[in-house]
Amino acid sequence: MSEPNILLDALLAEAGISHAGMAARINKATATARRPTRYDHTAVARWVRDHAIPRGDVPEIICEIIGPKVGRVLALSDIGMARTAGDACEMELPKVVDQAVALWRGDLGNKVFPVGASLIEGSAAIAPVFEWENPPYEIDVSQRGPRPLSMDDVQVLKDARGRYEQMYRRVGGIPVRPRLVAFLNTGVTPLLRGSHDDEIGRRLFRAAGGLIALAGICAYDSDRQALSQRYLFHALRMAKASSNLAFGGYVIALLANQAMAQAKYRRVLQYCETALRAARGYLSPALATDLHILQAKAYARVGDRASCHAHMRLSEATAGQIRQGEEPPETGYVQPGLLECQHAEALRRLGDLTPAQEYAEEALRSASTCHLRGQAHRQATLALILAERGELEQAVSTAESMLDCTEGMESERLAERIEAVMTALSAHDTQPVKAFVARARQQAGIPL
Repeated sequence: MSEPNILLDALLAEAGISHAGMAARINKATATARRPTRYDHTAVARWVRDHAIPRGDVPEIICEIIGPKVGRVLALSDIGMARTAGDACEMELPKVVDQAVALWRGDLGNKVFPVGASLIEGSAAIAPVFEWENPPYEIDVSQRGPRPLSMDDVQVLKDARGRYEQMYRRVGGIPVRPRLVAFLNTGVTPLLRGSHDDEIGRRLFRAAGGLIALAGICAYDSDRQALSQRYLFHALRMAKASSNLAFGGYVIALLANQAMAQAKYRRVLQYCETALRAARGYLSPALATDLHILQAKAYARVGDRASCHAHMRLSEATAGQIRQGEEPPETGYVQPGLLECQHAEALRRLGDLTPAQEYAEEALRSASTCHLRGQAHRQATLALILAERGELEQAVSTAESMLDCTEGMESERLAERIEAVMTALSAHDTQPVKAFVARARQQAGIPL
């Protein structure tokens, strides 16, 4: 499935040109040529939808038509029609912003990366992380725009991120994503186009990056994986522009978590190693803990017991240094008991069910201090372990508590966890198991 041309789509909207209007303008410009064109609105729609590139010098004509309307000279890369890598100049920060704005504008119209769209794979999936780690860096991010910005504007974005994060934790990413995407369009885009000095600019990119990363989380939770990946790549580029290495490490942890869900375990290790190396001395203890946890889980998935245990020990050492009042807002998910829950999951994958159960039970003892999503994940982990150990009564009781926590939430990730517990328990044909499965299906809206 080809990616839509969100750059052309966004520029047409900015210029106020419809698909039919674009086709008419191109036909007029080529009318005196030896081979005049006969494009209509369907051709332009195909260029956007299928990212098709018209023949001849039509892409150049498109640049000449749209450029004066938006007040700037456009290159082929600006309209998403670079024919070769050489056509695309080095990605400067204004162009990075243009691409990010085009992404969430397209997302608002539900035009980009539907469920099942392909993720970026191979070396291309590593390139944004390599770019984040290596020069060149922006020497000065100041710019002139239509309105001057202040630290109050930056604070608005910080406050918004906090609100949307709390909404996400309460009701899940599916209902929160469209609201957050709408705010990116109405609240973030004007600020990214505004006038600011270098200091405010770096703080702006840090704050905007936090919201973009959260949009990636919500897309991930909605099972829009390709869309989530693009949001996270943009958040990482904002992190580089902000010169905040710790924030960049956080975004890479999110990418590693997505790679884990996609069973790309070697990529998880590569992402985490890069973050720990490049941001050494800047990562908060909570973030370093999470990166080591992710590595432990990845090593467990590939059956490397020794490396799994080594990173479990490293995560425990860094967890002892966490001071919640000194952590950045994004690492609030590293709550008491998270480490124990993730260690339980790693040990379960290794088949070490007795210590896995001990860790899972320890995680639940502190569950009352964390949000409902965290509680549900801990209960799911313990229920899976108990089911594998044949302790059905306790497994069903724990699974019922999981359903209590998730009632009213809309989250594909939590739905997957519930489905995994249902599958594990369904191997046992007992009345309590049947009752749990019936309740889980009813709560998820699945026909019985």
